[in-house]
Amino acid sequence: MQQKTVIGKPKQCYYCLNNIPEVDYKDVEILRRFVSSFMKIAPRRRSGLCAWHQRKVSTAIKQARIVGLMPFTNK
Repeated sequence: MQQKTVIGKPKQCYYCLNNIPEVDYKDVEILRRFVSSFMKIAPRRRSGLCAWHQRKVSTAIKQARIVGLMPFTNK
């Protein structure tokens, strides 16, 4: 079987592109961009984040869930 090759423009990191200095767990509007409809954290290939910001975003989402700013699951 042949593999499908998907050619498209590579996504750029949202934080690097907009020169946002740090990832903040209190900024829920930005963090919602990086979770699915079932509130799962999106992988790098879908979110387009660089590795450094992906780690920071996943930590921030987990902190926001613990504090109660974001739900763990979608009801």
